Amino acid sequence: MASSPNFQLTDQVALVTGASYGIGRGLAKALARAGATVAVAARSTDALETLVEEIRAEGGTAQAFALDVRDVNHIRACIQDVHGALGRLDILVNNAGLGANHPALDVTEADWDEMMAVNQKGLFFCCQAAGRIMLAQGYGRIINMSSQASLVGIRDHAVYCASKGGVNQLTRVLALEWSASGVTVNAVAPTFIYTPGTAERLDQPAFRQGVLDRLPIGRVGTIDDVAGAVIYLASPAAALVTGTILPVDGGWTAQ
Repeated sequence: MASSPNFQLTDQVALVTGASYGIGRGLAKALARAGATVAVAARSTDALETLVEEIRAEGGTAQAFALDVRDVNHIRACIQDVHGALGRLDILVNNAGLGANHPALDVTEADWDEMMAVNQKGLFFCCQAAGRIMLAQGYGRIINMSSQASLVGIRDHAVYCASKGGVNQLTRVLALEWSASGVTVNAVAPTFIYTPGTAERLDQPAFRQGVLDRLPIGRVGTIDDVAGAVIYLASPAAALVTGTILPVDGGWTAQ
């Protein structure tokens, strides 16, 4: 008899970076509900402690860790701390990231360096540090948060588009290097997702309508939409999926 796809994450340890708010916060809760023990990480642990309490109140298991992805030594120390405290590391969700919009002629060197330090450099060295552990285990799932802006150009987002395009290429190369050793590497590329951070713009009728005009599905995304993709890629059900960029974009990039 054929077995059913397994989407459960029981007995697995997942690390979510940038977990203090927005999408990262929602992903941490979703991973815990799927059965994972969740390490939540961000620069400030104050909001993380509240998140840990909420996960535990739902019957999940979570622990907070301080992490500044702009500092490679801090990345390495944090991931070792997670591994030491929780005994293994099965899933890494690279969610920490920056977004900004500037006309290309207005971009400063500081704008460029700040975004690349988080969106590319920090993400890569999180992959590297987690990858060392996962390769030694012979198992791992890395999910990088990309964007629809990695697949199509968006006005006034030159640096952001470049940073997320780099995320896609890093994802593909790491998948080529690590998949034969049991570590899959994929990316999720969301459209506009309604969060406390995006509400200011999406609650403006003109801006929201401009977004909806580009979304064949007729609505903006939710954190649950992103969580569904992440849970799938983190689960045993996605064992044959690696090096893939999965748009969760309501059809934006189909045009």
